[in-house]
Amino acid sequence: MCVAAFDVDGTLSRRDTLLPFLQRLCGTQRLGRALAAKGMALSRMAVGRADRDAVKDALLVRLLAGRDAEEVAAAGEAYAEFLADHGRLRPDTCHRLDEHRAAGHRVVLVSASPEVYLGPLGRRLGVDAVLASGLEIGADGRLTGRLAGRNCRGPEKVTRLDAWLGAAAGDGPYVYAYGDSDGDRELLARADVGVLVQPRRPLPGLSLPDGDGGSR
Repeated sequence: MCVAAFDVDGTLSRRDTLLPFLQRLCGTQRLGRALAAKGMALSRMAVGRADRDAVKDALLVRLLAGRDAEEVAAAGEAYAEFLADHGRLRPDTCHRLDEHRAAGHRVVLVSASPEVYLGPLGRRLGVDAVLASGLEIGADGRLTGRLAGRNCRGPEKVTRLDAWLGAAAGDGPYVYAYGDSDGDRELLARADVGVLVQPRRPLPGLSLPDGDGGSR
């Protein structure tokens, strides 16, 4: 069995998906105020001097705490449709995803972005699973603003993928992985074939392992 794991932001999509989603959900002014309030932390994060997960958590708490979970889920569905239908995805990477599906490979999205819109996007793309960051829902049906579990970035991507595969790292299916950033480094290293996706550079051709008959 072969598995193809795709990062989303900058790999499957043309650019970041989280901030545009928050802008659509919360409005430009509120997002701008939240970013301004976290400006120093964001600057430190950009140069590697702040905890990326903590900064993301603080921004989501500021913007999402108290929002009705069903309303956010509906917004996620609409945003997934927007991403898929309005040229926000990279044609070359989407074509590669389709090549893997046509070869009978299992395809999974592995991303730090929220599952609330990547789940619907994954269904539209026909993937087998979406491993993404969850949003915590309180007993009152409203978001707490915190993540449900760990941010699906860096080593967590490998942890999630191996848990889904049901195999220890290095065993099990033949794995392809596609990513574009430091947050994908461990995922690319874990794969049998790790592909660094770069802007304006075509992907290398898909090379199938010996004996791959395209069956699941």
